[in-house]
Amino acid sequence: MPDLMLKQGSALDRYFKISERGSNLSREIRGGFATFFAMSYIVVLNPLILSGPDSTGATLGFPAVAAVTAFVAGILTILMGAWAKHPFALATGLGVNAFVAVTVATNPGLTWPDMMGLVMLSGITMLILVLTGFRTAVFKAVPEGLKTAIVVGIGLFIALIGLVNAGFVRRIPDVAGTTVPVGLGFDGKLLGWPTLVFVFGLILTIALVVRKVKGAILIGIVASTVLAVILEFTLRIGPSVQPGQPYNPQGWSLVAPAFSEWAAPDLSLIGRANPFGAFEHLGFVAATLLAFVILLSIFFDAMGTMVGLATEAGSIDKDGNIPNVDRVLQVDALGAIVGGGASVSSNQIYVESGAGIGEGARTGLASVVTGLLFLVAMFFTPLINLVPFEAVAPALVVVGFMMVSQVGKIDWQDLGIAIPAFLTFTLMPFTYSIANGLGAGFIMFVLIRTFQGRAREVHPLMWAVAGAFLLFFAIGPIEAALGLH
Repeated sequence: MPDLMLKQGSALDRYFKISERGSNLSREIRGGFATFFAMSYIVVLNPLILSGPDSTGATLGFPAVAAVTAFVAGILTILMGAWAKHPFALATGLGVNAFVAVTVATNPGLTWPDMMGLVMLSGITMLILVLTGFRTAVFKAVPEGLKTAIVVGIGLFIALIGLVNAGFVRRIPDVAGTTVPVGLGFDGKLLGWPTLVFVFGLILTIALVVRKVKGAILIGIVASTVLAVILEFTLRIGPSVQPGQPYNPQGWSLVAPAFSEWAAPDLSLIGRANPFGAFEHLGFVAATLLAFVILLSIFFDAMGTMVGLATEAGSIDKDGNIPNVDRVLQVDALGAIVGGGASVSSNQIYVESGAGIGEGARTGLASVVTGLLFLVAMFFTPLINLVPFEAVAPALVVVGFMMVSQVGKIDWQDLGIAIPAFLTFTLMPFTYSIANGLGAGFIMFVLIRTFQGRAREVHPLMWAVAGAFLLFFAIGPIEAALGLH
């Protein structure tokens, strides 16, 4: 995409601070497209995760979940771009949606409206914490070394997501637990044309980045998609998982490139949530514990993701503050409220926004572009169904490298920072959770400073957060002690 002319000092330039942040119109548009391609899989994946029946036998419905997932992601991402003015895109959060689905499946008294109501209540609580300044105060209380570790951890996490999504690294099913949890390809071998698409895309993207070619990441995604479409339409590879069919290790990991037909969006799920249904069916204590787990997850996932992406975008000032941080956190809290109210689970800032940032996006204009693409996808999804994970995964691996390069900023001589930082950035990818890495790092920071006789140096909010995470990690034994599972 050639550079598009943008008059410096124009209304658009002033509003989004495009020139001020060292960007231009073409970078923002390229970045918006790159982020959309990197996270559009959620429109297909979320309906699969939320596909099970509840205690009444009711299901949410694949077409409705897909349409509302795209609709909510589009509205919230546009709001993030136009109001908070950052290149952060939002969509249904992986992890929270899985927790919601498992909870509904394993609690005979719960319905989908009940569980989505708990997500709503968690978001309302989050919004109160933001409006009172508590969430922003927690962000500012985190030491700089741990903020850097968050960036590194998200870089490793996003790279692992790319490798796993592409099938280059795969989980090893082993009930006895006698092997490592992941391995190279299938049975230690790289198999199938989809893996070739990933390798091609990775090499091409790295070559373009090294040569400093404009649009390197987006070019890599588009070129890999073209190769994937050619292979699928000539060889009929098909997806790796199909209903009623055995697993095909040489198939596409989820989305097999295909042209889709127009379909009117079904938005009937909006407004179905029942905020107090879980309290009626499970009781106050059990429902409160479930809401607490959701709250802790969305509270710290967003904070960690925001720090990582803002650092990569160069929008953190010399004092370690993010411009419009309150607005970012408010939109994120609205993501839980709106996502729960629309029955597609909590929406949150996506680490895949790093693909757009890696493409050069620096302002909220990129998010507006991404959001508009999600709204288009709600009506007609050829872009989503044409782009397999294997074509997008190279971008995530390259962006992961860019973020991990921050690791040199950590003070490795100060063990009070170094050990918590290490736990933070290793547990994020190893547990597939940003919140888990943050929790381990925060708790260890408080403990080590106490062991060093420097407890007075720990901000009071860090003590509070460490205590909250201790409760978070102990939720299993607490539920067992109360007979809740």
